[in-house]
Amino acid sequence: MNKAQLVEAIADKVGGRQQAADAVDAVLDAVVRAVVGGDRVSVTGFGSFEKVDRPARYARNPQTGERVRVKKTSVPRFRAGQGFKDLVSGSKKLPKNDVAVKKAPKGSLSGGASATVKKAAAKKATTAKKAATARKAATAKKTTAKKTTAAAKKTTATAKKATAKKTTATAKKAATAKKT
Repeated sequence: MNKAQLVEAIADKVGGRQQAADAVDAVLDAVVRAVVGGDRVSVTGFGSFEKVDRPARYARNPQTGERVRVKKTSVPRFRAGQGFKDLVSGSKKLPKNDVAVKKAPKGSLSGGASATVKKAAAKKATTAKKAATARKAATAKKTTAKKTTAAAKKTTATAKKATAKKTTATAKKAATAKKT
């Protein structure tokens, strides 16, 4: 099924072909924009879309067999929900007159899109605070380590100077004693 067939399939339920096309475009646009922004889009009973980072790696060129370096990248991932999986596997039967994916529980849509945006913003803010705290802690550890290392070097240098002075003084006394 392609996009045009999807629009045709829902046109009679939405009230016309143009409204169905607008609805499909709006849903797909919202999903794409959210995933590109790093948010996770979950539809109860259907599945979830999310952005996943792939690290840099080596792959093999199938024609030549040589190793090729692949840069790090981000890709979209879709994970089917349990209800969708059950329908596809056949463990549950597809309802004839009802919707295949159950509607969202009551109260979950009352907050509207602004509540979802606020939750996402709060989550990002919390993540940013945690990252800032971690950076501060790492910087403090590095600073403490540098100070400790510098103090140890000073102590070592002072000990070496003191040892050298003692050795020199002892050598002078020994030389004076040999002369007499």
